[in-house]
Amino acid sequence: MTSISQILGELQVQRKQVEGELGRIDAAISALQGLGGKSGAVASRSGAPRRRIMSAAARKRIADAQRARWAKWKAARKKAA
Repeated sequence: MTSISQILGELQVQRKQVEGELGRIDAAISALQGLGGKSGAVASRSGAPRRRIMSAAARKRIADAQRARWAKWKAARKKAA
């Protein structure tokens, strides 16, 4: 029958092996992220896709278009009432 100290020793050896593998995996991930460049929606470290950067002019066009839609909808609703 194996003693607890032998089991603990084996578990510690396995833990060191896994830590080494994790280090190699982290290095591979870092290398691949460095190759990514600016290729669209690349996931960040948290797994969420990066947000697109929109210019102020584009945000203004979208806001103006939304205001126009609301004005049209409100005018139609007021006309119906």
